[in-house]
Parts: sequence; structure tokens; C-alpha cells
Amino acid sequence: MDILKTKSDMREWSKKKKKDSKTICLVPTMGYFHQGHISLMEKGKPLCDELVVSLFVNPAQFGPNEDLNSYPSNIENDLALAEKAGVTAVFLPDKKNIYPENFQTQIKLQDLPKFLCGKFRPVHFAGVATVVTKLFNIVMPDIAIFGQKDYQQLQIIKQLTLDLDFDIKIMAGDIIREKDGLAMSSRNAYLSKVQRTSALSLSKSLNLAKELIAGGEKNPAAVKNRIEAFICTFPETNIEYISFCNPKTLENIDSIENHVLLAIAVKVGKTRLIDNALINPAQ
Repeated sequence: MDILKTKSDMREWSKKKKKDSKTICLVPTMGYFHQGHISLMEKGKPLCDELVVSLFVNPAQFGPNEDLNSYPSNIENDLALAEKAGVTAVFLPDKKNIYPENFQTQIKLQDLPKFLCGKFRPVHFAGVATVVTKLFNIVMPDIAIFGQKDYQQLQIIKQLTLDLDFDIKIMAGDIIREKDGLAMSSRNAYLSKVQRTSALSLSKSLNLAKELIAGGEKNPAAVKNRIEAFICTFPETNIEYISFCNPKTLENIDSIENHVLLAIAVKVGKTRLIDNALINPAQ
């Protein structure tokens, strides 16, 4: 497994592979790997000749008073797990290499960032879109894989890829959960024992919503009220949003008739957690 620490080294590596007619799959990450990350690597491994993982905590997607300085990190363990998963190369740049002095360009989408997390993290998706654009230009992948837990991010990257004419296939990786249903996240490491139990309110809320909808409830507000009341029974929970929306546009819906996205963001203590489910009333 090659470890490449500069843009120029990564670009030259990719150019050489392309010259040899090799295809490249990219899994962008911020590190502190869990089984969710590994599942994306395992999904990408058979799809291309080369599997590249980028490992970069992107400062541009963190707003003021967010957890940039405390974001969990264990690079040595990450590299061991990546190698075990069959990763061909890890792109491990530092901040100054990605954002050199006098860097002043930003990629922004008009509509998709207005919803869900974008309402509460106004700089986040411009930071995501900018760094992903840079990674696409540096690594030059044929396929890139992103986790569905960050559903809004996935939709934004699909739109960005379409709008900017990247010849890259964007694929989604399933949400990977702990045995008790908690969606895997690097930020789960912040949770105390009590908070870990409260964090289950998100996945349990999704299941509650599915039960209500399966029982014939079509009013999003009614389901939302039930979910809100349920989450508030757990200590240290503070709901940021509960949204029933169109899976493509992320716009709120008035009635649950067709395929719908239910997305939730809750702060458990100081830890912000997200989860979602695609729900089809017909099923």
C-alpha cells in the first residue's frame, strides 16, 4: 500500500495508473475508521483496479465552535485497517498542501444546501463541495463512494459531479449500524455511557416512523410529533431537526404518499448525530 502525502505525488501516482489503463476507485474520508468506512472500501475494492482512500480532516467544512480541534484521530490504526481492506494507496495530505497560502476559491451549490444540516451548518457544504472537487481533480477516480448516512452530502456530491461534468460514477454505501441499531460514526467516540443509550433515540425513531406509516399514517406532522415526544424521553437530547422530504430535492413534503426520506439530527450532550431512512409507504 502506497502512502502519498502531497498533491503532486498523488497526481503522479494516478497518472501512472491511468497510463497503464488502470481504473481507480476513491473513498474520501476524514479518518478514525469504523466498520462503516471499511464497508465503503470493501464495496469499492472489486469495482476498479486500484482502491484509493483519502484521509483528510477538512477544516473548510467545520464552522465556528464545531469540533475541528477535537475530531478523533488514529492514523496508525487507520492505515492498518486500510491495508487489511486491500487499499492500494492512501492520500494523506496536510492542511497547507490542500489549502496553500492565499487559497481563495469555494464551490457552492444553490439549492440542496438550504435544507436539513445546511440550515444549521451554513459553511459546511461549501467546504465539502470544495474539498471533494479538489480530491476529484487530484486523484482522478473513475468511481467514488460515499456513505448514505450523510444523505444530504451524497446528493450534493451527485449534483456537483453532474454540474461540473466530472466523468466519475458516484456510488452510495449503506448505513452500517451497531448491533443495537446505532448508526456508526466517528463522533460516537464522544458519547458517555448514558449518552450512548440516548443516541439510540435516532434509530428507534426511524423504526417508530416506519411503524406509523405502515399503519396508514400519511401526515408528516403527526409522525414528527410522535418522534419528537419519543426522543425527548431520553436524557441529554436536543433535537435539531426532524424532516420528511423529497429524496432528490430535499424539499419538505405535505403528505407521505411515495418514497420519502426521513432525516434526523439530534445533539446528545454536545455530540451532534444524524441518521436517516428511505421509506416507501407501499412496502
